[in-house]
Amino acid sequence: MKQTPASRRAAEELRAKLADVLLFQISDPRLELVTITDVEVSKDREVADVYVSADKDRYDEVLAGLEAAKGRIRSLVGKKLGWRVTPELRYKIDRSVDAAERIATVLEEEHKWQSSITDQQ
Repeated sequence: MKQTPASRRAAEELRAKLADVLLFQISDPRLELVTITDVEVSKDREVADVYVSADKDRYDEVLAGLEAAKGRIRSLVGKKLGWRVTPELRYKIDRSVDAAERIATVLEEEHKWQSSITDQQ
């Protein structure tokens, strides 16, 4: 979605309210240790893409938990936001965390390899 300064502010407000709802008002064990990494809100505030991060082996479980609680989360967030329209929430896994982890692992291995060459000389 194309982001404007107004939609970025709306997205940040929505992200904060969603995090609060997930942390304090939703007790589904599938949603423990889930982080909301980003939110993109459409200009008309009808739709919001919510990017979440969790352990790699829990992606399906987390998405299932979010889908199961979708209506309740939307209702609770709508009450907190006070917007005329509460956006439809579309959940997506943020895979950038996985990419960063792979890069960090490669860099660490490279550093160990460089250290072992230096030690041999």
